[in-house]
Amino acid sequence: MKTAKFILALISLAFICPLHAQELYQMPAATQSRVSSFENLNGEKGKGGLTNNGAKGNAFESLRSGESKTLLNIHSAGVIRRIWCTVDDRSPAMLRSLRLRMYWDSASKPAVDVPLGDFFCAGLGIPVAFQSALFADPEGRSFNCYIPMPFKKAARVLITNEGKKDLGLLFFDIDFTTAASEPKDMLYFHACWNRSRKSELGKDFVLMPVVHGQGRFLGVNIGINVNPAYPYTWWGEGEVKMFLDGDRDHPTINGTGTEDYAGTGWGLGAFNQQYSGCTVADDKNNRYTFYRFHIPDPIYFQKDFRATIQEIGGGEAKLVKGLQEKGAHLIPVTMSGDYFMRLMEKSSRPIDSAALKGWMNFYRTDDYSATAYFYLDSPTSDLKGLAPIGERIP
Repeated sequence: MKTAKFILALISLAFICPLHAQELYQMPAATQSRVSSFENLNGEKGKGGLTNNGAKGNAFESLRSGESKTLLNIHSAGVIRRIWCTVDDRSPAMLRSLRLRMYWDSASKPAVDVPLGDFFCAGLGIPVAFQSALFADPEGRSFNCYIPMPFKKAARVLITNEGKKDLGLLFFDIDFTTAASEPKDMLYFHACWNRSRKSELGKDFVLMPVVHGQGRFLGVNIGINVNPAYPYTWWGEGEVKMFLDGDRDHPTINGTGTEDYAGTGWGLGAFNQQYSGCTVADDKNNRYTFYRFHIPDPIYFQKDFRATIQEIGGGEAKLVKGLQEKGAHLIPVTMSGDYFMRLMEKSSRPIDSAALKGWMNFYRTDDYSATAYFYLDSPTSDLKGLAPIGERIP
């Protein structure tokens, strides 16, 4: 029995963290460990702690309004292993104002172009203590990313303060390794951000716009400011859709609901696990943030990929119809009472007001934002750059 339990524990370890399970006892050839910080930008050999006579002298720097700082700029093959940072102003406005960009192999266009807070799963710019397989915020005061980011020739990481307010303190570490050649079968890490404050009714929110190439969808973190036009209803009935390799009107992968995608059910409360979680479930202020990472369930694509989520909610049928009659912007989708009705089909019978009972799902419009993470076989993609600050802050 003890032997069986030990074998199961080893299998679990390899499943949760296969890279670490394989590498702990190995010594990779011609590999150097480095850390870039303000105490030693780019992790140059023997050049750490040069200020203040070797005592702590350059742990942080400020970032004035409109200023950019390069956090890493190296020319070699290697892999970014971990990124940590913290700032003294962790307000939603500042975390959406700080723009994080990453460039691979001297490309002129960034592969990562996102707001700092959203990149680290602080959806809506709200940092919360949590831990997952890819990101962690130990006490709600710092940001960690453990996604491996390989490159063949060069890597550059840039942060810009696009807000009107100066940032007093910026601390960071970028932990990386360099090698004589790039990892085999490597893909480049990418991340993009999107927001729709008010979508067209009946139109899905785009979690990740279409990208062309071969790659892997890693996952997404999503933030929702719930529209107060639909009181006493539930916002999260929308299904996540993934369009693979030529899918156009209909996806190959189709979910069953919002909280279902986050790995829970019957509503969405705060929780965090390795591959999915809900960091903010604020019923009072009607805002939610959650994440889902496709690590044990990989999503590969060979030609192209995009992902969306339906803006669909639900509520008691009489309540929903009452909101519609009062002018609320909605479209009934399904109703379940004595029997299930698909209200969007042409063959659907008219709703008898006397039969209004049970639950009704309906198209609605809420304020959605999302950061999508993916690997691609190119250091650049055909995605647009980050939206202007005026679209990120309100």
